[in-house]
Amino acid sequence: MTVKAVIWDFGGVITSSPFEAFNRYEAEKGLPHNLFRTVNSTNPDTNAWAMFERNEIDTAGFDVKFLEESTALGHPVRGAEVLTLLSGDVRPAMVAALQACKAEFRVGCITNNVQTGHGAGMARSSDKAAAVADVMALFEVVIESSKAGVRKPDPRIYQMMCDALSVAPEHCIYLDDLGINCKPAAALGMKAIKVSSQDQALAELSAATGLTF
Repeated sequence: MTVKAVIWDFGGVITSSPFEAFNRYEAEKGLPHNLFRTVNSTNPDTNAWAMFERNEIDTAGFDVKFLEESTALGHPVRGAEVLTLLSGDVRPAMVAALQACKAEFRVGCITNNVQTGHGAGMARSSDKAAAVADVMALFEVVIESSKAGVRKPDPRIYQMMCDALSVAPEHCIYLDDLGINCKPAAALGMKAIKVSSQDQALAELSAATGLTF
């Protein structure tokens, strides 16, 4: 393929995954491993996460609805507790790869997020928010689900990015830590890279772009 753009997810790609924080919380509280992932994957288009990421409910609404959904699974957790775990730590090696790609290709970010914390990375502290803002400034286009009113894996959000960058999907590489979000990108013709680890992602991105990271 002729690469013209590299499109990035944010949480779990540029930053450490919130699922790591979720699992630590679950272990600390004696909850089943991957409880939050199970809540998120139940009724995935209409659950608390989906509605919050499309900005259809506010923080208070998410707090209540997530509690209802986790209670239905036998382990009540307030949504407010979950929100404290969302922001990850910036991965310097991924930022360096982003900068290298920016020197050669168009670059954009598609992030499912919520209007809480500071900015697109949902940082809970001003220091972390500043670090996230520095990374966000590197992208030509950032599409946030909470502002766009559409979220991954809806194919429309990927097409929105292609339109904004004026690049056809078949000339795009897309990185995301969730396979469910990679599938629509691949279906549109993008080269999708599922990020399982930083080293794996950088190796696949290097092979796809011809760049060395």
